[in-house]
Amino acid sequence: MGSRSASEEKAGSRLRLQVKVNEYKENQNITCVSLRPEQATVLGKTPKVYLVPFSLSNYKPDQLKHPKSLLNKNFNEVACKKCKKTEIRKTCRRILTAKMEATSSKTEITLQKSSLDVYTESNKLQHKSTSDTVIPSVDMESIQALDSDEDTTLGLSAARLREMIKKKHPPESKRKKPKKRENGTGCRRSMRLLKVDPSGVSLPAPPTQPTLIADENPLLPPGPLEMTPENRDDDNDLFKGFLQTWAEMNKTSIKNTEKELSSIKSYKANLSGMIINEDTVHKVTKGPIFSLTLHPSEIRTLVAAGAKSGQVGLWDLTHQSKEDGIYVFQPHSQPVSCLYFSPANPAHILSLSYDGTLRCGDFTRAIFEEVCRDERSSFSSFDFLGQDASTLIVGHWNGNISLVDRRTPGTSYEKLINSSLRKIRTVHVHPVHRQYFIAAGLRDIHIYDARRLNPRGSQPLISLTEHTKSIASAYFSPLTGNRVVTTCADCKLRIFDSSSISSQIPLLTTIRHNTITGRWLTRFQAVWDPKQEDCIVVGSMAHPRRVEIFHESGKQVHSFFGGECLVSVCSINAMHPTRYILAGGNSSGKIHVFMN
Repeated sequence: MGSRSASEEKAGSRLRLQVKVNEYKENQNITCVSLRPEQATVLGKTPKVYLVPFSLSNYKPDQLKHPKSLLNKNFNEVACKKCKKTEIRKTCRRILTAKMEATSSKTEITLQKSSLDVYTESNKLQHKSTSDTVIPSVDMESIQALDSDEDTTLGLSAARLREMIKKKHPPESKRKKPKKRENGTGCRRSMRLLKVDPSGVSLPAPPTQPTLIADENPLLPPGPLEMTPENRDDDNDLFKGFLQTWAEMNKTSIKNTEKELSSIKSYKANLSGMIINEDTVHKVTKGPIFSLTLHPSEIRTLVAAGAKSGQVGLWDLTHQSKEDGIYVFQPHSQPVSCLYFSPANPAHILSLSYDGTLRCGDFTRAIFEEVCRDERSSFSSFDFLGQDASTLIVGHWNGNISLVDRRTPGTSYEKLINSSLRKIRTVHVHPVHRQYFIAAGLRDIHIYDARRLNPRGSQPLISLTEHTKSIASAYFSPLTGNRVVTTCADCKLRIFDSSSISSQIPLLTTIRHNTITGRWLTRFQAVWDPKQEDCIVVGSMAHPRRVEIFHESGKQVHSFFGGECLVSVCSINAMHPTRYILAGGNSSGKIHVFMN
């Protein structure tokens, strides 16, 4: 009985619902009854869609009369609040329950189908009068999705959203490249590159010639070379007088008496009197200066410079005009790294080059004779083993050592020896015990005995291994040889005690000095002052530009400033053996001379 009464109550409720809907249609003249939201176009913009809760069981006739109040509400503020979301979910659940009950009735199904058909027709008519904006409707499935997802307020399904995006933004088609016109006018091109003359006739092809790759620095021919200046004419009377002046220098007597060292106080006073002016600064060679020396004459001031280009420049400062006192020669094809006047004949100047040649310039005969030549390896440095300059020691860049004897008739006798160094930068002979010489390599410095050299391989007597970076030079002190000064790329000048040639040479002093000159400047080389062997001369990177002198104890003795006359770095410097004259060469071929 209970089940029958329940079914009768359900049937009665369905009939009452159908009657209420029919009465609402007749009284309110509503074309359709649907759960879908209303859509409208306001000022041509896409309106917001609001979900109106509607229940068939709790239907009231006055519920749809005034929907404008709902449209005026700010749905975003309502949706942001958690309590409003809970009310919407409860309402959706009640609508879903009503729908499930309505599906069991054929009358309600017919009502829904008819309402959907009427709504579709009205929607088509309304769509023609509004803009083309596509607004998806919200059905019962979207409401069910709202219940499952708390963050989705409108309940749009993913499939419907993708369809909306596809309709609103169709895929862009790739842009087709325009076809080239066959007969169109192209870019203008040079008629010379097209090999066409201005009249339009094609030019004949030039005859093909074999391409010859010339060596940038070809070796000069062997044998003596004439002393021909590059900056003067051969038959110039001034040049003849210049050669006569240098030829007379061999008659100058050089006193070999022992000299006593000056006190530091008097030495400083003499250095303070050395000045520079515009007449003692001039460009002598082309390119950076790699070597520099002063003639030992007491009468004339003669300076010689070896350049990177292979030139040897001679400058007589005693002459009134600078241009008339400078002569430049080309005895080599590569940098001249070592340059000395002969201790036995000051009218001879010996020059060594990277091109593997060692030449002697004889001003009495006006030629550069060839002392030795090696086309297989490059020379780096040389020094005189004997005071008469008859024997020489030559260092190679590949680590070999050559002993040269100039007393051999016709040509010099050369003995090649393999050292324990991979490379040799400088070689220097002990001034007193001339059988010893020092060789500076890449990181190590070795002292050898010339009497114990073995062609197959020679071991050094002493090795100096305190250096941590590349070494630039190493020289004995000029009078006694009791000190050794080295220049290293670790910004340190080191002075060793070589008074006793034994297995160990102690380090006396380390002087902090900036030796990083870069790739465009010639590397620094600290050298001894020949008349004050406890002091060294070295260039400086400091501003204003200067040349500095240090004592072996590490104290700075003097700095040479030149003002406007010295505005560049003098990497290579040389002191006169008896007079207070300093010559400094920079990386542009200019020589700066300080003198009393």
